[in-house]
Amino acid sequence: MSQTRRAVQLLLGLLAFAWSMAMLLHAGMGGMPWDVLHQGVVRTTGLPFGVVVAATSVLVLLAWIPLRQRPGVGTVANVVVIAAAIGPSISALGVLLPEPGLGARVALALGGIVLNGVATAAYVGVRLGPGPRDGLLTGLVARTGWSVRLVKTLIELAVVLAGWALGGTLGWATIAYAFGVGPVVQASVRWFAPTGLGDARAVRLAEPVRAGVATEEHNRGA
Repeated sequence: MSQTRRAVQLLLGLLAFAWSMAMLLHAGMGGMPWDVLHQGVVRTTGLPFGVVVAATSVLVLLAWIPLRQRPGVGTVANVVVIAAAIGPSISALGVLLPEPGLGARVALALGGIVLNGVATAAYVGVRLGPGPRDGLLTGLVARTGWSVRLVKTLIELAVVLAGWALGGTLGWATIAYAFGVGPVVQASVRWFAPTGLGDARAVRLAEPVRAGVATEEHNRGA
């Protein structure tokens, strides 16, 4: 993969990721686990969504220090691009679909899940460094020796409950995302990372609980 393609794919992947976040939030049927927390903080503090996303990313990156994780270009781009793009994406959807009906909201949620999986494969596929939250996951797995399934479940349960307590929206789309995005990532890899996503750690960080379990089982059987 050429450097130009990697740069373009990284940027477009992150922009698509931000748009998928906005789709799920605008649907109002439950955001991604971390977005339940972001939304709760926004409703509690009144801060712009992008500011909350950026601040959360920085705090998560600070947690990398004791975990001895090293950020890459893709890590920094993840923080900057998504934080900058999420606000305009939410506003744009508000203009395009000011009051979506039930069918449109379901379509937004499902479309957001699919787009998020494609976007994840795109930005992880360039192998320029994981996002802050993915690095937290892999760092904790490496330091504790616990399974990806357990660590990811504990992290996402904690952020979802905290976000819900602060007023974030927890709904069926949150659960659908947790179990549905992994297969989309795997299906998209053939286009965005023809040689694969790298080592087993890179594959696991890109997938949700179910996909992480499948990867571990495959590795044990190999």
